[in-house]
Amino acid sequence: MAGLGAVIPTIDLKEFPDEILNQKLREAGERWGCFRVSNHVIPLSLMSEMKKTVMDLFERPQEVKLRNTDAIPGSGYLAPSVTNPYYETLGLYDTTSPQAVDTFCDQLDASSDQREILVKYAAAIDKLAKDLARRLVESYGLVDTNFFERWPSTFRINKYHFETETVGKLGVQLHTDSGFLTVLQDDENVGGLEAMDTSSGSFVHVSPVPNTLAINLGDTATIWSNGRLCNVKHRVICKEAKTRISIASFLLGPMETDVEVPSKFVDAQHPRLYKPISYGGLRKLRDATKLRDGEALKLITHEGVE
Repeated sequence: MAGLGAVIPTIDLKEFPDEILNQKLREAGERWGCFRVSNHVIPLSLMSEMKKTVMDLFERPQEVKLRNTDAIPGSGYLAPSVTNPYYETLGLYDTTSPQAVDTFCDQLDASSDQREILVKYAAAIDKLAKDLARRLVESYGLVDTNFFERWPSTFRINKYHFETETVGKLGVQLHTDSGFLTVLQDDENVGGLEAMDTSSGSFVHVSPVPNTLAINLGDTATIWSNGRLCNVKHRVICKEAKTRISIASFLLGPMETDVEVPSKFVDAQHPRLYKPISYGGLRKLRDATKLRDGEALKLITHEGVE
């Protein structure tokens, strides 16, 4: 059941001084684990060009889309499945790598103009994601605010094949993101994204707002913050018989080294919640257990700590 009256906050990135802005991002991250940002640095023209590129790439024949193979498990093309029958997605791992972008473009026979758009978009989104991550870190008064600079990023371009008979059905099952932070360019014309309000367990509609981007925090943010930041549970519901397009860009986490919890977050009143784990280890745990709705974190929680 969707919550009545609750609204995901929208934060204007140019309205407040840095300290107040950082505090608002932190409050939204702790309370909701998701929020929208307006007056961001991504040119609206680039967002429009990227959506057109995405729509064109999905028109490729199936045999072409199947070339988009995994760079890491689960990073490539996914056709509609029994679990998510209306959902189709293409993926690019390591978006800041020119070689990875070239490979993705070659796989899908992207034009030179489309390649240029993908490169510009990936760079702009990566910059925004890391700026938001830095602000969250700064809001806690921490000194090391750039530890995530070498963390890999990835994006998924998503198409929801919604029709009259699918209204009311799930486009994507309830899940949390595994990484630290997600920047989502959702469909400005077709809604369906819902976030769980952890205070009530009800779902809140994350309705489209023109010229904004949605931000989700994931499992890695919860581990890093020792439970302070919320890994928002979310899903997509078919609201109307229209194709829905979204572009999700993920700032992941350290693939091989453990996520480091700042010492400031651990004391007698706040014992360490989670056992050491890398982002790569977390991904493997989620895949092996098929627990993708945040429940995998319970498997790495220290005994006696809730």
